Amino acid sequence: MNFQFDVSTFVAPVTQTEAPVPATPETTADLLRQLLDVQRQQLTLAQQAAAAHDVGSRWRAFLARWREDFPDLSEYCREVLPHLERAYGMLIADLVDQLRQNGSGAIDNDFSLQEFLDRYGMRLAQLGTILTLVGPIAEAGQQGEASQGQGQG
Repeated sequence: MNFQFDVSTFVAPVTQTEAPVPATPETTADLLRQLLDVQRQQLTLAQQAAAAHDVGSRWRAFLARWREDFPDLSEYCREVLPHLERAYGMLIADLVDQLRQNGSGAIDNDFSLQEFLDRYGMRLAQLGTILTLVGPIAEAGQQGEASQGQGQG
């Protein structure tokens, strides 16, 4: 059995069409107006997305809302933040030293792992949570003061 395949390229039939209609000045101006409107909408959406992701704005609003009840909260947070960070760093350094000295034996069985977690886990988690609350409040106060200073200048 012999088969023969003849392959030829397909050429689409050429039809004569009218030339595209040139754009009038009114059409061009309308298209540009539409592009400008879309760009404004995109800018608004980008600004809203940036505001939604601004964690500091939440804390600035908190400080502004409770300014009368806690007037020095941000300043006090700024004062204690280095102490909290140092305590957190010391706890991590102690944890690392413990692991380095004992090697894999420090956490290789259930008993030693539980002892390790009892010693470091809860304190590290709680101190980390405290830092994630105090730090942004300290920063929000600084940002609020900076923006008030610029408004007065």
